Amino acid sequence: MKTNNKNILKTLVLAGCMLLTVLPQAQAQCASPRKIHFAVDWQMNAPLSTGFADKISGWGMNLEGAYDVTSNFSAGAFVSFHTNHRYVDRQTIHLSPTESLTTDQQRSAFQLPFGVTGAYTFCTGSYVRPYVGVKLGTMFARNTTYFGTGGVYDESWGFYASPEIGLKIYPNRQKNWGFHVAGYYSYATNRTETLTGDIDGQGNAGFRLGILF
Repeated sequence: MKTNNKNILKTLVLAGCMLLTVLPQAQAQCASPRKIHFAVDWQMNAPLSTGFADKISGWGMNLEGAYDVTSNFSAGAFVSFHTNHRYVDRQTIHLSPTESLTTDQQRSAFQLPFGVTGAYTFCTGSYVRPYVGVKLGTMFARNTTYFGTGGVYDESWGFYASPEIGLKIYPNRQKNWGFHVAGYYSYATNRTETLTGDIDGQGNAGFRLGILF
């Protein structure tokens, strides 16, 4: 009986050691990959068609969080902001039939869109993963004209839509961290009044460069 007990004990110890050796590997293979991801991007933006503050600038950022619904499709939320500027030389502006203003101008266009985002990612098993996505939501806009010691501005809200294409670049396949490159077009229905005319709708084109984690 003592011999049998010793053999059983040795067998249990050996099995326990084997289990302790195999278990971490099994957990690593069976563990689900992280499904929640975040992006922090620096943003370049060029306004289109308004002529108000149409100089390309890098005064912007994009922040978003996404959940992997499937291995290819993700959905989440975003918020971004951007400011574009334009200097206009001294000129005479006719404000009304009886009023005019002679001054130079410093124009500033601030945009703050936020809402939901979705993306479809290709080649999910590789280190470089192209994707197509879209952002939908609302946008706050403020267009300001500074002149002399004063200025005028107008604010508005509008619907926002932005398709984009990009690359997710992961140095490791576990997607713990990586890099993000994207190009985008956006359009918002905001309507604002400026010193020299009205702006009805705002289009933009640009790109983003950032990190994923």
